[in-house]
Amino acid sequence: MPRLAHIVYFTLHDPAPAKIDALVAACHKYLTVQPGIVFFGAGPCVSDLDRPVNDREWHVGLHVIFESRQHHDDYQVDPTHKIFIDENKATWAKVRVFDAYI
Repeated sequence: MPRLAHIVYFTLHDPAPAKIDALVAACHKYLTVQPGIVFFGAGPCVSDLDRPVNDREWHVGLHVIFESRQHHDDYQVDPTHKIFIDENKATWAKVRVFDAYI
């Protein structure tokens, strides 16, 4: 069974460094505890990588690799995932989600 990569890019209303750091910290607090996570990473956009092919319209990237689609689906309804959304969604101007089997 293939693993599932769940990649999320957050664009914030206020991209102040403290706001970016707060969202990264919230990702680490709430989104690392679900079963089936093979890899987790969350962090800010790398500001000095600005080639023509770089998409620069986001502030925080979240990368989670799950063992299976079922683990991903369980994560989506996990109470801590819902807390993360409820506590942070007001700060988001835009959220883009990319899911792929790998």
